[in-house]
Amino acid sequence: MKRIAIAAALLLSPLVAQPALADHHEEAAAAAPAYSTADTEIGVLIDNPATREILMRYLPDVVESDQIDMARSMTLVAIQPFASDVITAEKLAQIDAELAQLPAPAPAAEEHAH
Repeated sequence: MKRIAIAAALLLSPLVAQPALADHHEEAAAAAPAYSTADTEIGVLIDNPATREILMRYLPDVVESDQIDMARSMTLVAIQPFASDVITAEKLAQIDAELAQLPAPAPAAEEHAH
């Protein structure tokens, strides 16, 4: 009988814990910055006027490079090893500090096909 109770508790525990996990994920998402050098694609950062301005302050040669289009789907952290003399850890930290001050972008309006 004890085994049945333990098995039932183990089977039901994900269902009971799920709302708590969802709350935790929502809090983490709310606390995470909207943009970062580790998670935001370079193309997104360049296309947004506010984030582009920050990049231009620290990495103007990278932003205006003829080759930047090849890296649009990558992050600055991902391309750092290829340009570590220009994209330094210090510059990434400075960029992240400024990006963290920006508000999250407005969610895209959903198109309804009614």
